Amino acid sequence: MPVDSDKPRSRIVQLPLEVVTKIAAGEVIERPASVVKELLENSVDAGARRIDIDVEQGGAELIRVVDDGGGIAAADLPLAFANHATSKLQSADDLFRVRTLGFRGEALASIGGIAQVTLQSRQPGDLAGAEVSCKGGQLAPVRDWNGTPGTRIEVRHLFYNTPVRRKFLKSPGTEIGHICEIVTRLALAQPGLHLVLTHNGKSVYEVAHGTSLADRIGLFFGPEIKEKLYALDVQQGPARLFGFVADPACERGNAKLQYLFLNGRWIRDRSLGHALQEAYRGLLMTGRYAVAFLFIELPPDQVDVNVHPTKAEVRFRDGGAVYSMVLGAIRQRLNAANLTARLRPPAPLGAVPVSALNAMPWLAPQRAEETPSLFSKPGLPSYTKNPLPPPDPEATRREPGGAWSAESEARSAEVGTRSAEREQARDATTNGHADALKAIQMHNAYLVLETPEGMLVIDQHALHERILFEQLKERLRAGTLEKQKLLIPEPVELTAEQAAKTLEHRAELSELGLEVDDFGGGTLLLTAYPALLSRTPPGEILKAVVDHLSSKERLPTREQLLSDLLSLMACHAAVRSGDTLTPEEIAELVSQRHLAHDAHHCPHGRPTALLFTRHDLDRQFRRI
Repeated sequence: MPVDSDKPRSRIVQLPLEVVTKIAAGEVIERPASVVKELLENSVDAGARRIDIDVEQGGAELIRVVDDGGGIAAADLPLAFANHATSKLQSADDLFRVRTLGFRGEALASIGGIAQVTLQSRQPGDLAGAEVSCKGGQLAPVRDWNGTPGTRIEVRHLFYNTPVRRKFLKSPGTEIGHICEIVTRLALAQPGLHLVLTHNGKSVYEVAHGTSLADRIGLFFGPEIKEKLYALDVQQGPARLFGFVADPACERGNAKLQYLFLNGRWIRDRSLGHALQEAYRGLLMTGRYAVAFLFIELPPDQVDVNVHPTKAEVRFRDGGAVYSMVLGAIRQRLNAANLTARLRPPAPLGAVPVSALNAMPWLAPQRAEETPSLFSKPGLPSYTKNPLPPPDPEATRREPGGAWSAESEARSAEVGTRSAEREQARDATTNGHADALKAIQMHNAYLVLETPEGMLVIDQHALHERILFEQLKERLRAGTLEKQKLLIPEPVELTAEQAAKTLEHRAELSELGLEVDDFGGGTLLLTAYPALLSRTPPGEILKAVVDHLSSKERLPTREQLLSDLLSLMACHAAVRSGDTLTPEEIAELVSQRHLAHDAHHCPHGRPTALLFTRHDLDRQFRRI
C-alpha cells in the first residue's frame, strides 16, 4: 500500500518529567481539599496526636498542616517529593495487607509539582530538624531547621503553574466547605486526634483529644442528629461493625449524611449504601435517605484498597458477607428501638389566636350508627383473623451477632417494659370498649388516643396499611393468600414494553394473587386477583402494579419486588382518609396496632402516629 509522503509521521516520545508530574497530580489533587486530605493522612500515619490546619482563601493561597508525629529524617526529605517513594510498602505483597491510610507515595510529589511547598520536620530525640522546598517540582537544597518535633508543611499558591486548573477552583467559601468535610471525616474516623482548623485566621473547628464519637457527631451535625442516634456494635468472626444509625425521623433528601469507614478510612461503596437503605425499607419514603455513621473493621488481607488513587473505593474479598452483616445489624437495631414519631410543637399555645382554638372540634365523637362497617365488606377480613405475634425484643437481642455496645444498652433496656405495656393496652382494648371511649376520630382521617405517655394521634390509613401489609406477608409465607378467579378475563391495554416487563415477573405476580396471560401486542388478560382487594377494580390493580414496575430503572430483586407489590396492595385495601369509622372499628384498629411489628411506619415510610407527650402538653399550657 503506498504511503502518503505529504502526511507527517507520528512519533512516540517520552514525556518530560514535568508533564508526567502534572498528569499524575491531576489524578490525586483535584482541589485544595485533596491536598488537605493527603497531608492529614500522612500525619495520622506518622502517629500524630494533634494536627493544626491553617487555610487562607479556601486553600488556594495557603494550606499549612502542623503535627506532632514521628517526623522525617533529614536524609529522607528529598525522597519525600519523589514519585512513588514511601516508607509504608516494601514489596508488592504489602499491597494486600495495607494498614496505613497512605501507601502509594504519590501525594507530596503531586503537590510539589503544582504548588510552592516547604517541608520542615524533626524527629523526636534529634537535636535539630531540617527543611526542604519544592517549587513546581524543582527541589532546593536541604537546610537545617530549629523547630519542635513533628512535621510542618506549607503549600502556597496551589496550581500557580497550571492556570487553567486554577480557574476551575470555586469560591473560597465553597472550597473551605470541602476542606471542612475532609476534616469531619478524619475527626470521626480518628477519635484519639486533637484537630484544629482555622480559615483566614478565624477558628472553624477544634475537636479535643478523647472527645467521644457521639459528641463529635453532635459537634459537626448538631444536637438534632446526636439525640436521635442508636448505637450498634456487632462482631461476626474477624469482622466488626459499630457506630450509630439515626432515627428515621432524621431522614434527608440525599445520602450526604451516610458516613462509611473501613479500618479508619472513609470510603464510598454502592453496595454498602444499598444495604443501609434496605435496612430502612418501610421506614423511609421514596427518595429519602437514612443518616448513619458506620465503622467496619476487617483484616487487611480481606480488602483491596489499591483501586483508585484517591483510595476512596475498595474491593471486599467477600462483599456478600459484609453486605449481609450491615443489613442484618441495622435491621435488628431498628427493630429493637421505639420509632414512634414525637410531635415537637414550635411555640407555646399562648401564641395561637383564639379564633384558631375555636376552630378545633376536639372532643365530640362522631356519630356513625348509620355508616356500614368498612371491615365487614366483602374481601376485607377482620383484623382478628390470623393475628401476628407481637415482636419479642429480647429474642431480637439474642440473635447471633446482635450484641450492642454498653452505650446502646441503656436505650434498649426500656424495650421489655414497653412490650409489657403494649400487652396490657391490647388486652384492655380487645376485651371491652371502656378504653375505646378514649379514642376518637377526627376529620375522618385521624384517631386520637390517650396513652400513659400523653396523646397519640394516629393516621388511620397509614396504620391500617401497615397491619394489612404484615398480614399479607404472613399469608404469603404460609401459602394461604386467597385468589379470586375472574369468570371472564379482563383485558388490560399496555405498551409493548410494559407488557414485556410485566410478563417477565409473571411468577412473582402469581404468588401475590395476580395471574396474567399474554393476549398479543401490548394487551394482557387478567385472570385472577387477590381476594383482599375485592373493593378495587381488578384492572386498576394491575395498572398500578405495571406503573410501579415501569418506574424502576433496574429490575428489582424478587424479594424487593414482592415487598413493593405487597405494600402497594395493602395501600389499595386499607381504609382511606375520609372514611368514617364506628367506635367498634376504632377500637379494633387501635388494638391491632400492638400486633404489627413496625407499627410506627407504613410500608412506604410515612409515620403512622405522632406522640404528643404529657410534658409537651403541660409546657404548651404553661404549667411548666
